[in-house]
Amino acid sequence: MIGVAAPVVAFVLSIVLLWHRAIDLLDLSVMFVLYVLTGLGITVGYHRLLTHRAFMTSKPIQYAFAIFGSMSVQGPVLHWVADHRKHHAHTDEEGDPHSPHLAGRGVVGAIKGLWHAHVGWLFSLKDRAEPERYARDWIEDPGMRMIDRLFFVWLALGIAIPFAIGFGVRGSVVGALQCALWGGFVRIFVLHHVTFSINSVCHFFGRRRFDTGEESRNVFWLALPSLGESWHHNHHAFPTSARHGLRRWEIDIAGMTIDAMKRTGLAWSVVEISPERQRQKLLPAGGPS
Repeated sequence: MIGVAAPVVAFVLSIVLLWHRAIDLLDLSVMFVLYVLTGLGITVGYHRLLTHRAFMTSKPIQYAFAIFGSMSVQGPVLHWVADHRKHHAHTDEEGDPHSPHLAGRGVVGAIKGLWHAHVGWLFSLKDRAEPERYARDWIEDPGMRMIDRLFFVWLALGIAIPFAIGFGVRGSVVGALQCALWGGFVRIFVLHHVTFSINSVCHFFGRRRFDTGEESRNVFWLALPSLGESWHHNHHAFPTSARHGLRRWEIDIAGMTIDAMKRTGLAWSVVEISPERQRQKLLPAGGPS
């Protein structure tokens, strides 16, 4: 947990130390807006919509979420979907692309496993999924194939947008670069490690209450920055659920976004999990709370 929390603490400290020197309200505002948009591109788009089909929406909205997700720089959409579907097919067993539980026993095995699950797996081809097998439904969509091929264009756009805003407001290249630093590179860094923590932290620390047969966990303190993804144990219990926060107090911004889309007619066929289905899957004697 220290490896995940330390960069966040350092990030907040850097803001305090650099306020009005290398960061100000414009930089933070641009970073926050793009963090939320690209974060929802991952949580609502890549994950709940494209991987698990937790709801339906129009093609333009599908493509918009895929583009915003691509701007988070977590990989082309078809490969992300394929890897995550394979993760669910082989959760915490051989074949899982990023389980923290396959590197041996003891403290050394735990450290190696957490490193692999957090970021190490990205540097290996072992157990990576083939889109032709795990994402064939989206390969057959010409628009999604195009978005996947243009991944580096969306990456550049995620840097160019804050650069343009900074230049437009401040009227200088230095001011534009400062905005691109925080709204582009720092935003990508923070969102990366929040998302990576779902693979590592949320399969090692936290609480469980459902009988899922693997090691997923709910981690409450990651709920806000992950936009609801850290109710990860709930997600593994009910992978197609549009909401991961199943209790009233389990904050799930991505789930709230889908709810808002449903109310406005932008989403339909939204998968909801009834209290009865949840009770049926509880661990014996109610399990941990």
